[in-house]
Amino acid sequence: MMALLIVIATLAVILALMVIVIYNSMVNFRNNRENAFADIDVQLHQRHDLVPQLVEVVRGYAKHESNTLQTITEARSSALKAGSIEEKIAAENNLSSALQGLKLTVENYPDLKANQNFMQLQEEISDIENKIAASRRFFNSATNEYNTYIQKFPANILAAKFSFHKEKSFDLLASRAAVSEAPKIQF
Repeated sequence: MMALLIVIATLAVILALMVIVIYNSMVNFRNNRENAFADIDVQLHQRHDLVPQLVEVVRGYAKHESNTLQTITEARSSALKAGSIEEKIAAENNLSSALQGLKLTVENYPDLKANQNFMQLQEEISDIENKIAASRRFFNSATNEYNTYIQKFPANILAAKFSFHKEKSFDLLASRAAVSEAPKIQF
């Protein structure tokens, strides 16, 4: 009888330790994902700071392109107001799409492309876009690790009980669509 109680107590302790280890691992993966997004957020704020400067330079050259510039301004505003990671991802997709439209607009203004201020801003935005892409890869990797862990047995049982759920990656669908389409050439 005493041996049975010892075995049961030992199994209970082992089970409790497994639950603790699995729960702490899920928290660790979730926090790594959130920390990875914080890195993206820093780059996004820098991009948001550069967009108004870029818009003003373009506005000086392309007064009749107000629709494109308004779209960018609205997309930036939405991106700044986004709260959750999912909202920020959606808003940044819209901003990236709007910036793609600006790049197409700029092609119509050779003087603008040669303007020193515009070239410097374009280089800074290009640099930030590269940093965002690198941070996004790290975030997506952390998200994948988190999602994989909470879907494996026995973590999936605890994930359901403690409200850990699958999270979205930061995929720039708008940019992907723009890249996959051939450019339209008009004469």
